[in-house]
Order: sequence, then C-alpha cells, then structure tokens
Amino acid sequence: MVPRLKEVYKNNVVPSLKSKFSYKNHMEIPRVEKIVINMGLGRLTDGGKDKKIMEEAVEELGLITGQRPVVRLARKSIAGFKLREGVPIGCSVTLRGNKMYEFLDRLINLTLPRVRDFRGVSAKAFDGSGNYTLGLKEQIIFPEIDYSKVQNVKGMNITIVTTARTDDESRGLLREFGMPFIAN
Repeated sequence: MVPRLKEVYKNNVVPSLKSKFSYKNHMEIPRVEKIVINMGLGRLTDGGKDKKIMEEAVEELGLITGQRPVVRLARKSIAGFKLREGVPIGCSVTLRGNKMYEFLDRLINLTLPRVRDFRGVSAKAFDGSGNYTLGLKEQIIFPEIDYSKVQNVKGMNITIVTTARTDDESRGLLREFGMPFIAN
C-alpha cells in the first residue's frame, strides 16, 4: 500500500513546485530523501551508568518510528562532562522510503498539533542546503507512547533531508506537504 503523503507528492506537490520554480526537467523537482531522528541522552544517563534510561529511549524511539534504533557511543572522553569514550550517549534512526513518508505524515497531522500552545514551527531552521531540523522537547506528544509508562521525558531532533538546492525550494516542498510554518 502506498503511503498517503507519497500520493500527495506525486499528484499535488510535483505540479505545484514545477510551476512555482519553473523547473524544466521533472528530476529537478526536490523530494524528501530521508528523515533522521536523533535522541541524545548524555545528561540523563549520568555518564553511561544508568543503562535503563538508554533501554527506555531505544524502545520508545522504536515505537515512534517502527524501526530499531542504533545506539550512539561517545567518540571522545571529556572529564568535565564525566564522559568516557565508548559510553552510550544516545540513539538514532534513519527512515527512508514508505516508512519515511508515513512518519512525516504522522508528524505533520497528528504529533505537532498535540504540542501544548502550538502555533507552528519556525520557518528559519534550514541549514542553507535545503535540509530542515526540528527539535522536540518531549517524546510523549507521539500517540504511540503510553504516557503512564514514561519515566523520563526525553527530547529529540528530527532532520528532514531533501534534494533541494536552496532553502526556499525546501521550504516550498515542506509547505506543500502541510508543514505548519509560522510567519517570521
């Protein structure tokens, strides 16, 4: 079964972007390449001593994305942060294909409206190469997470990597998908 957002891309977004940016070739039209979700837990795990928090984070991120997260290890030892090389400090998932479109659809239509006092997301969080990064302060806004079982509130960064060459093209792509940008 084809995800709803993939159909929206083919039927609505492609013609709209083609006319807006006057592309001559259909391969020039930007598309979402991948979505990377990163959950950093450095301060929560207390230098890797509390393995239970890491296990919870891996389980919750797996529920949210439908894919097994990869545990990230510290590359350097930093005494000021009580951090040693090789200690687990976070986890991440890279979504592509149908899972990516399904996650983006759920993020835009279900998850973001559940944020308390939500007015929209910043339209300035682009990196100059057409990629967009969104920071969330708590994982409990996702409908897959059971609020009563959550021990620690954990934040995450969601990076949407596109094939757009400029931020304007990427902003146009995400706006066509329905990303609720606020007017800055």
